[in-house]
Amino acid sequence: MRASALHILVKTEKEALALLDQLKKGKDFRVLAKKHSTCPSGKRGGDLGEFRRGQMVKPFDDVVFKKELLKVHGPVKTRFGFHLIKPLYRS
Repeated sequence: MRASALHILVKTEKEALALLDQLKKGKDFRVLAKKHSTCPSGKRGGDLGEFRRGQMVKPFDDVVFKKELLKVHGPVKTRFGFHLIKPLYRS
């Protein structure tokens, strides 16, 4: 199974919740990712491209492969920090 997702990675849950609040108010996910994400994908608006199940850490994988598409989920804690994840598609 393959999927694609956007994400924003930050160090603290507080930062993630503040960004989630901005998203709920209509801010653009990609713009916030470019400005705030600590992941190299931030430069691409948080776009991780296509990946297979098992390529990402389990908590991240669980969101991308099981949760509603095109909706922002999180904060999701992994060893990298806190993610806001927007699954784009699965096939």
